[in-house]
Parts: sequence; structure tokens; C-alpha cells
Amino acid sequence: MTMTMNLLWLDDFLVLAETGNFSRAADERHLTQPAFSRRIRSLEEWLGADLFDRSVQPAKLTPAGEWLRGAAQDLLAHVARLPGEARTVAEANARTLRLASTHALSFTFLPAWLRGLETRAILGRIQLDSDVLERCESLLQQSKVHMVLSHSHPKAKGALEAAGYASTQVGDDELIPVSAADAKGKARHALPELRASQVPLLNYSDESGLGRILRAVAGPKLEQLPVDVVFTAHLASVLRTMVLDGRGLAWLPRTLIEDDLASGRLVESALPKWRIPLEIRLYRDRITLGDAVESFWREACEASSMHAMR
Repeated sequence: MTMTMNLLWLDDFLVLAETGNFSRAADERHLTQPAFSRRIRSLEEWLGADLFDRSVQPAKLTPAGEWLRGAAQDLLAHVARLPGEARTVAEANARTLRLASTHALSFTFLPAWLRGLETRAILGRIQLDSDVLERCESLLQQSKVHMVLSHSHPKAKGALEAAGYASTQVGDDELIPVSAADAKGKARHALPELRASQVPLLNYSDESGLGRILRAVAGPKLEQLPVDVVFTAHLASVLRTMVLDGRGLAWLPRTLIEDDLASGRLVESALPKWRIPLEIRLYRDRITLGDAVESFWREACEASSMHAMR
């Protein structure tokens, strides 16, 4: 009787390939060691090749095992995309665009950008998912959304750039170090150029795309200055509230704080060289989308080209 491969065996295999220890891998997979070992042996029997050299501790991958590690990762990633791709195929003639956007752009750039596109063409229905960048990237990688709108910087390439997703620049922005103003209209918390008393910094968490950019571009320079991280959040809007409350300085996107700067509620708290230019980019799924969604993509690309020529 022909044995059928179970996808769970690939998850088992990848855990064991990472740990090299049958007992630890069994614990991670919530199995007894004998049951876990039987599943690994079943996978080897199905393939007709030994995957691990069990004569050494920790167990090492055989050449066949090394090959399977890459193949298993690719296969499981493809399987994870299947539900999203199936929905996309089923919706090929639908007029609903499933768009994911980072929180900061959902509240600032997105509404005006959509109004601009509506002057060029009739847009269909749009379903928006607003989340942190890592989640938005994951939604597109699993084909659960058609497109992602996010900030970008050449020095902080994310998962979508690394995977070769097509994108177009649809706007620009910049991160500006700002502080609440004091009674004289000056920055209450200014970034020092030389050693001085510590300055409270309101920073982004690891999940934040803006935090990823700030760490990549300004992180090494900031480490040389007396800044003290006193508050962390993944939403720029939360950091803005804390800055307005006088809790410290933070790098905030211009699109979020334009009115605050114009009114003097917030003031720039460092020299212009500390500004970080940003691109606003629209990423799309690799597969062919429905007519309405493809039309949206074409309009976004054409509007982007006209913006670049100005």
C-alpha cells in the first residue's frame, strides 16, 4: 500500500532540523518522543532517504535533509498562500479591492490619495485593513489582500522588497524629530549635538515599520548621543499624543503633524540633517487580479508617474 505524506511531517522535520534534538523537538510539537520519532521515520520512508545522521549529537542533516529543508520551507509557504489565492481567483470578477495600509498612512495620506485617484477614474469598492507593517506584509504574502500601502526607505528594505513584490511610489513623506514647544516657542526637548544631560526619547516598537526605518537610518548616530528611551509604542499617533503632552521628542511623519507644526504646538527639535526622507509605496500581489483591481493598479501607477514628473 502506498504511503501518503502528511504536511504535519514537514513541520516536524523543520523543528528537528533547527534543534537537532529529538526530545526538544517533540516538546515543541507537543508530542511524545516515540510518536515524534515515528513521524520523522514515516517521512523518511515516504521519501526513500535518511534525513538525519543520528550517530552524532545533535543530529545533523544528511545531504537529502539539507535539500528537503529548503523545499519544505517553500512548500509550506506556498500552502499558506493557497487560501488567499483561491479567494483571489474566486473574486476575479469582483469589484472589491482588499487593501492593507499601515496605521499612520490610513489616517493621513490614504483619504486624500484616494480622492486624487477618483478624479481620474471611477473606483470600485475598497475593503481596508489597517495594521502594523509586519502584519500588512504578511497579509500580502498570504494573498489575503491585493495591495499594501506603506512607508519605505532604501536602507530599510522589508519583506516585500526582499521577496520581489512589484511596487510603485505614490507619494513622499519624511520623519521629523519634534518636541512640544515651551513658553518661548522653542523645543522643550532638543536633540543635543554634543554630550549633555539625557533627552527623553519616545520610540517605536519593533513591530513598527517607521521604527524599522528609524533604526536603520539614524540608529547608529543616536547611540552616540545621550538619549533615554522613556516610552515605546508601535503607533505614530500614540507617540504624537505623548509628544504633545511634553513627555519627550520623537520622529514623526510629516503627513501626521503638518497642522501641529503650522500651529506651533510641535516644533522641530534637531538640525535638518536629522530629517529622514520617506517614500510612500503601493505594493501588489504577484498573481493577476480581477479587472477592477488591475484597473486601480494602473491608475495608481499613472498618477505616480505624473507626480514624479512635477
